[in-house]
Amino acid sequence: MTAPTVDVHAHLLLPEVEALVAGLPGHEVARELDARRNGPAALAVSGPMVSERVPGLTDPAVRLAAMDAQGVDVQLVSPSPSHYHYWADEETAEKLYRLAGEATAAHCATAPDRLRGLGLAPLQHPRQAVRALEHALEQGLSGVEISSHAPGRELSDPAYEPFWYRAAETGAIVFLHPFGCTLDERLDRWYLSNTVGQPTENAVALSHLVFSGVLDRHPGLRIVAAHGGGYLPTHIGRSDHAWRVRPDARGCAHPPSSYLRRLYFDSLVHDPHVLRELVRVAGADRVLLGSDFPFDMGAEDPVGALRATRLPEADFDAVRGGNAAALLNLAPVSRRTP
Repeated sequence: MTAPTVDVHAHLLLPEVEALVAGLPGHEVARELDARRNGPAALAVSGPMVSERVPGLTDPAVRLAAMDAQGVDVQLVSPSPSHYHYWADEETAEKLYRLAGEATAAHCATAPDRLRGLGLAPLQHPRQAVRALEHALEQGLSGVEISSHAPGRELSDPAYEPFWYRAAETGAIVFLHPFGCTLDERLDRWYLSNTVGQPTENAVALSHLVFSGVLDRHPGLRIVAAHGGGYLPTHIGRSDHAWRVRPDARGCAHPPSSYLRRLYFDSLVHDPHVLRELVRVAGADRVLLGSDFPFDMGAEDPVGALRATRLPEADFDAVRGGNAAALLNLAPVSRRTP
């Protein structure tokens, strides 16, 4: 018996959500902003790429076959970040998170022993974010997925305190996955909107959580940061230095690096040396296998990418699935260890 192999970063496309927002004025404005941020070359590639992957994003049978090919036993499925729609008003946002949670739960119910899911929380309406978390848990989901910020609000905003409190109290997973980068048109060529934008947004969002004391006030939070937490874990020394020498950087009780061991990170960093460093600074018990299935910026062989780090066997097994199995309360499986 061994821990299952668990991929915590896998996505689901929900046509129902896009049908809900289609034609609304805010949707068009958001699409225009997204086009400016990414640039025409990226859009020309991304459209066909996503279209080719629709079966894996929507059909449970295709998903399960791909998991078998990858040697993955369980996926934690989250809606595509394109479904956040943080421009939506309160009425639309409530319809959206309910629809997303119910559709994700239905997708996972087709293979409940292999698929676990996350709902969405509308960060643009902090009070609704709490209700969205409750709704996700009522659907049998493991928590919610959020972006790195909402318009006019960082994750350190005091308005989110009830959300953090309830997430910690329930033990829900909060999957931090950015969508869009506030550097805007500076990143509109060479797919910098993703290659630079995503790790930047991860680092900024996590820094807000650390320096503002959110993790001090809510030590039970189970936050999983996509993309290995972006630039923060490998550059955490600069944050520690600022904390030591700058009184204005003393919003948290302890050196920033100590909070890496209160967070979880997926393994999707595309470099075995960076992944080894992430394991070193965060701890082997805080890193989880992630693939970004089935997008082109993901890992087609996430277990192979993890094996390339040449971690000690115990650490490899923890990242491969042991850590996620504990988070998701998964039973051991009887099979040959990869």
